Amino acid sequence: MHEMSITQGIIDLCLQYAGGRRVMALEVEIGQLSGVVPEAVEFCFEACSRGTLLEDARMTITRIAGRGLCQECGAETDLEELFAGCGSCGSHRVRITAGQELRVTEIEIED
Repeated sequence: MHEMSITQGIIDLCLQYAGGRRVMALEVEIGQLSGVVPEAVEFCFEACSRGTLLEDARMTITRIAGRGLCQECGAETDLEELFAGCGSCGSHRVRITAGQELRVTEIEIED
């Protein structure tokens, strides 16, 4: 389960920026096309944060839908999977514009 190491990376990043202070909450964006299962990250967060300055922190995950721009017809299209074709013309020359995100967007630190 690679979500365990991803979750540990999120925690390490938060600890680095918290400067020794307790983290109360964090917000994370996970794209639909990132290959990361948000529910698995949520599950791993409790175990990975135990005994750290993130223990009992509230983690909010925002899911980002997959979107792309067709290089053939110019249409913006929803993408359910990484190598999906254009919803308008069926071409697979689609440049992904959203949905591969995996980032911490906000950290709330105790004063």
